[in-house]
Amino acid sequence: MGYAMVMGEALIDLLEADLDGEQVYRQAIGGAPLNVAVGVARLGGAVRYAGTLGSDVLGDRIAAFLRDTGVDDRGVRRVAAPTTLAVTTFEGAEPTFTFYGEPPSYALLGADDVDLAGAAGAAVLYTGSICLLREPFRAAARAAWRTSGPLRVFDPNVRPTLLPDTAAVDALRDLVEEFSATADLVKLSSADAVTLYGEHDPAAAAARIRGLGAGAVVVTCGSKGAHVDAPDGATMIPAPVVAAVDATGAGDSVMAALISRLLATGRLGGVDDWTGHVRFALSVAGLVCERKGGAVAMPTPDELRARWG
Repeated sequence: MGYAMVMGEALIDLLEADLDGEQVYRQAIGGAPLNVAVGVARLGGAVRYAGTLGSDVLGDRIAAFLRDTGVDDRGVRRVAAPTTLAVTTFEGAEPTFTFYGEPPSYALLGADDVDLAGAAGAAVLYTGSICLLREPFRAAARAAWRTSGPLRVFDPNVRPTLLPDTAAVDALRDLVEEFSATADLVKLSSADAVTLYGEHDPAAAAARIRGLGAGAVVVTCGSKGAHVDAPDGATMIPAPVVAAVDATGAGDSVMAALISRLLATGRLGGVDDWTGHVRFALSVAGLVCERKGGAVAMPTPDELRARWG
């Protein structure tokens, strides 16, 4: 089993909560790529994280959390910027994010900061999410993506609050298609597909992205499950029934679980393989939804066995 290299943002989520009838915000370490890295580590995979952390007390807490969860932090660079905050409100269990901090502490990794040998030596290379909206991180991700060797895994993780107009959506669509065209796996949500393409049918969205050149596509559909499109077929996989309290990080846990399966098998496989991978990933996400918070909710194999048998 090799290691995964995960590139992207780390930040602090401020999660809306109720305390004795008063609205408060609970602090949680987050950022989709950081959640993915922690999820892989918690599932027993070897993972390196590459990104920037603010040089403040919040950045110190994120750095300590990465070390404590067993994530290799050799790709971390500290920067002179306050740690970005994501204020998170909820409709039911589904979160909505508003981001604060300029320049964003998470997007300051440059192309010269990337360990290209480390990227090339990885079994799996992941990037995606909101860090790709900004330079210099976008150049860093492109530099790593051009290395040969790893399986390339991409997640657009669209955040509509960062897309002020149709021009921004168009630019993001172009970027998503650039990375998807050479990805071995693309994972996106049904909400991402609606924002990018106005497409409400996950099968159509997956087929469209597969048509760009992606090896396999997984479209998560919340409590309905996920649609997977592989070279030899496509299918819809139902999600387990859970009592969801907080869906923060659920999609990231799906990606973490899929990466852990790729690390374990070392190959992409066909639709039957992906069906097994996605069933496992949905069981991980179901447990995450029954817990509070993003990165801290990522489960271990023992916790999965205790919940699902």
